[in-house]
Amino acid sequence: MRVLRQLFNFYINSSIHVGVSCYALVGMTQYMFRISFDEPIANFAFFGTIVGYNFVKYDALARSKRLQMRNQLKMIAVFSIFSFAMVGYYFFQLQRITQIISIVFLGITLLYTLPFFPNRKNARNWAGVKIYIVALSWVGVTMILPLLNANVSITSDFYLKCVQRFILIFVLVLIFEIIDLANDDPHLQTVPQQIGVKKTKTLGYLLLLVFFGLEFFNSAVTNHVNFQNTIFQLLLIFVIAVVIAFFLFFANEKRSKYYTSFWVESIPIFWWLLLLGVEKY
Repeated sequence: MRVLRQLFNFYINSSIHVGVSCYALVGMTQYMFRISFDEPIANFAFFGTIVGYNFVKYDALARSKRLQMRNQLKMIAVFSIFSFAMVGYYFFQLQRITQIISIVFLGITLLYTLPFFPNRKNARNWAGVKIYIVALSWVGVTMILPLLNANVSITSDFYLKCVQRFILIFVLVLIFEIIDLANDDPHLQTVPQQIGVKKTKTLGYLLLLVFFGLEFFNSAVTNHVNFQNTIFQLLLIFVIAVVIAFFLFFANEKRSKYYTSFWVESIPIFWWLLLLGVEKY
């Protein structure tokens, strides 16, 4: 039992789980735009997410508290180096434009972590911007890069899906910010710190209504030939919105770290598996 718990903690702490969530959203994008499965971009997103998140989480810790987390950091460092090598391997299998844009999003990640300007903190510590950087990065990696790599034409549907994806990540991060409220630096000016937990949840519910409304609007203005498929998509989006609202409703500062690091981050995976299961059936 102890070994299983250690393996599970490594799975969470090494960012494999969040990498799987990113992989699932790439799969969702490919399904939404009828793109054939693209292994290089999916694996690039998976390993890139692991490298990026581990760098953000453990960069400062590795330099300031190396002794306290020596064994755990060594294992995560080795796995991160392996993941970085895989990122490089899949990077050179991408389209040139995808490579260029992926470097842009890499720059956003570095800006989030490293202080590029003298006497300035990194972007992660800039008041109020953390949630927007995270959401923008996820939209880029899980929506923009897969479409670029598949040479998909940009239409109004693309912009609607980008806004929808941004809202999805934004609300999920709101849950994280509520859970972390007691531990976050007050200078971060997270949404719950600025408007309180109750108003943050209300904001989340309203955004989820917009999230569902965009799908309804998109179905109404586009000429879908398959009416059954349209209803299915609306129902699926509604279910995901309800699930997120459920986690948002029960979010509070006393929740275990697994509430967000496992359960909330499992929502994109649940969405993708639900889609694949129903589609297969």
